[in-house]
This record gives sequence, structure tokens and C-alpha cells, in this order.
Amino acid sequence: MTDIATLMAALAPKEGVNPTHLAGVHVFRGSQYGARGPMCYSQGMLFVGQGKKRLYLDEQTFDYDSQNALVMTVPLPVECETFASEQEPVLVLMVDIDLVQLNHIIRLMDEHNQIPKDLNESRQSGYFVAPTTEEMDCSVFRLLQALQSPLEAKVMGEALVLELLYRLLDSPNAAPLYALSLSHTRLSRVEKALSYIHRHYGESVEVDTLASLVNMSPSAFHRCFKEVTASSPIQYLKKIRLTRAKELLQAQRLKVKDVAIQVGYESSAQFSREFKRYFDQSPGDCARQ
Repeated sequence: MTDIATLMAALAPKEGVNPTHLAGVHVFRGSQYGARGPMCYSQGMLFVGQGKKRLYLDEQTFDYDSQNALVMTVPLPVECETFASEQEPVLVLMVDIDLVQLNHIIRLMDEHNQIPKDLNESRQSGYFVAPTTEEMDCSVFRLLQALQSPLEAKVMGEALVLELLYRLLDSPNAAPLYALSLSHTRLSRVEKALSYIHRHYGESVEVDTLASLVNMSPSAFHRCFKEVTASSPIQYLKKIRLTRAKELLQAQRLKVKDVAIQVGYESSAQFSREFKRYFDQSPGDCARQ
């Protein structure tokens, strides 16, 4: 193991997502190969210490590993494949993006005339891959060291996360991260609509309402939404509802019809059909796992 992987392993004794001593920071461990399947990635920065993950989004395929960090500027439903084994588990540091921190850094960069002049709107999708640098690895290493101690995490953790954000903003693909902070960009407007969807997915959500929320025409909103998320607003909403339903079925052992209602479906039969089509298993089978 590398030094970074060793520190991650110490913070992730259990399979799956492990909390740390710092809010918004987790470490994921996966000790077996995971076949391609749907899941939802949260808004955040992901740094791999060991192993590899492959994402499938729309018609694109890309990997993130120890040489490539992944940044999700908005929460996105994707399909994911995991390359790992008992001998070499995949280890991933997961850091939430704090918009207050992001805005603070970008404001300081603007004061020092360090905002890139060529921020291209056409590249402002909901994610980007950033090649890791020596400076970025050093920042990750120091954060992982601090997370080993509750006191150090409390004293230095926030500053070290701030440093990681700064390193990512310095990467060549970071235009979507800047766009997230600038209120007039298409990405920041779509992010506002996505926040609404995640708060109200169990209710009736109309595309016209979302477009009005971000001061766009329905046609312009639909086009921008697809550019950022690789899904239409209706497709995105459906994926979020089904992903949340799977979490409820596995964690709370609720009845299928109750879960269907809770995530916004009026028909439990329609819910079951769409759930099976998306996850390749019935809601009942999922609940019994």
C-alpha cells in the first residue's frame, strides 16, 4: 500500500462508507468486484488511494483512480463498476463540497486576479476528472493524517479541506467548479433546480416549476439540464426516486406500497415495474437482501 492508501485503510475498517472525525468527510472501502449498476453520486470530491472505479454516464465512460480525482459539482445518477478484491480493496476519500468554502476561495482568487479568463460554458457539465498532482497528493495526505485524531480533525480539518478545494480549482478541468460558485452560469442555475428536486422528490415536481425557479424558459432549462446531468429533468427525478426507494427498502424494511408513496409514485405497480427495469431486481427481492 502507498502511504495514502494505508491512512485511508485505517479510517475505513468496515465495508462501505465510513464516517470520520470531520463532518462531510468519509472514506469508502470496497473489497470485491462490483458489476456495473446504477447508483447516485453526491456533490463532492473523490480521491482514490487504491483500486479503481469506472463510471458510465449517458454514452461516456471514464475511470477515476489514484492518478485521477473525480469531482461531482452536482449530485448525479450514474452507473458504476468497481475494480477491487480482498487483497486490494478500493479505498476512496469522499469530501463534500461546501459552497461557503468554495465561494470564499473564489472571492480571494478574484481579488488577486487569479480567476481563469477562458471559463468555457460548454464545458460546464456536472462533473470533471482532475489529474492528481504532487501538491494535491500532499494535501490529501495531510488531511488523512489529521483525520486519525479527533482533536487534529477539529483543529485543522476545515483548513485542509479548503486547501484541497484550492488545489482542484487550479486543475485544468475546473471550469464546472468555478461555474458552481458564479450565480449567473447555467450550471449554478441547474444546481439550484437539483437542490429543489432532492428536497421535494416525494411530491409532484413539474418541469415548468423548475424552469421558473431558475428564471429560464422550459425549453432552455431542459437543454441546459441535459448538458449538466446527461438526463432530462423527468429522467433525473425518476432515478432519484428509485435510488431513494432502494435505500428505504434496504435500511427501513418498509412495505413496497409504502415506499412507492413515500418517493412520489401514485401507482405501486408502476413503481415496481420501473424499479425492476432500473435495478434488474424487484423491490421485494431488494428488501430481502
